[in-house]
Amino acid sequence: MKLRVRVDYATYSALKEVEKEYREVLDDAINYGLVNKATSFTRIKAGIYREEREKHKDLPSHYIYTACEDASERLDSFEKLKKKGRSYTDKPSVRKVTVHLDDHLWKFSLDKISIAVKRGRVFISPTFPKIFWRYYNKGWLIASEARFKLLKRNVVEFYVIFKKDEPKPYEPKAFIPVDLNENSVSLLINSKPVLLETNTKRITLGYEYRRKSITTGKSTKDREVRRKLKRLREGDKKVDIRRKLAKLIVEEAFESRSAIVLEDLPRRTPEHMVKDVKDSQLRLRIYRSAFSSMKNFIIEKAREFGVPVVLVNPSYTSTVCPVHGCKIAYQPDGGNAPRVGVCEKGEEKWHRDVVALYNLTKRAGDVSPVPLGSKESHDPYVIKMSVWLRAKSLHSIMNKHKMIEMKV
Repeated sequence: MKLRVRVDYATYSALKEVEKEYREVLDDAINYGLVNKATSFTRIKAGIYREEREKHKDLPSHYIYTACEDASERLDSFEKLKKKGRSYTDKPSVRKVTVHLDDHLWKFSLDKISIAVKRGRVFISPTFPKIFWRYYNKGWLIASEARFKLLKRNVVEFYVIFKKDEPKPYEPKAFIPVDLNENSVSLLINSKPVLLETNTKRITLGYEYRRKSITTGKSTKDREVRRKLKRLREGDKKVDIRRKLAKLIVEEAFESRSAIVLEDLPRRTPEHMVKDVKDSQLRLRIYRSAFSSMKNFIIEKAREFGVPVVLVNPSYTSTVCPVHGCKIAYQPDGGNAPRVGVCEKGEEKWHRDVVALYNLTKRAGDVSPVPLGSKESHDPYVIKMSVWLRAKSLHSIMNKHKMIEMKV
């Protein structure tokens, strides 16, 4: 949480002194780490603490600790960039300084925040925005660490960090399998297959056509072209959809005390999928579907709620009958991926998304019997994006709309 406070000259000057000496300690810590090839906080602190304590006698000692932590983070990040070939300098350059604070260097209260400086403490009284109270009143705790940065005109930018105790994962009573597709996400809730539309195909192609109309016959270095391209928000729109979808799925699993079953997608999933695809438009759609991104959003949100996540092998989940274990033959229907197939042994009809959900559940360890597919097609219940995007929960959607049961 970022707070900006205008302070008086005396307070700003005291913080400026701290920032100046903190920068000196930070520079020395980075140089020591580079010379001695050390990136850990413990080694850097052990190497420079005594010398820095003699140089900065009036500076509270914990600023040396936090400067060493800051240096350790910068060096570690620099080494990772260097391995990837993305570092443009020989050593990390300290351009901007944000002073790190631990629990000895600052104290928080709703009336004022006190910060340790040379020969005493200073106090600032910020005005908290609405989002601060939203977190504060919902049980989030103020972390013991904080940061501040000095801006022009006696303005202090203060960073308050919220934290929340991680909920303990529970013993799942059931499984909610989630199958990720290009244009939808399907899941099985109480043995009822549900398909949530995401409209990823329409969004991808729509933005691609807009890009072509903007750049056709023009250089991408043109100022007006760059301005129009910058205003496109394809990535932001897709991320918003994924976040809201992940929250709906995880909240449903949390309320029903279920575990989420996901496909353990390999690295560079789109590259494997487009290996034999020659259609340039289909290749573009697959690349921009970002299956791994959707999976990571669900895992991240599940970690926040303490919901267990089971990752299973994704191979042949939509082509093997969950009852007989034999191949499902899909009849061509004019599309790239036919949706309904027939079991070669039992001759039941299976929808591609439904059979994938039951196979995911079996691979997660569910031993409950799988309902036999009927002789008629059993399409999943489709929920349009305009419906679930504004819904508070999947449970409310299922109660509002009568769900169609699979025939046994």
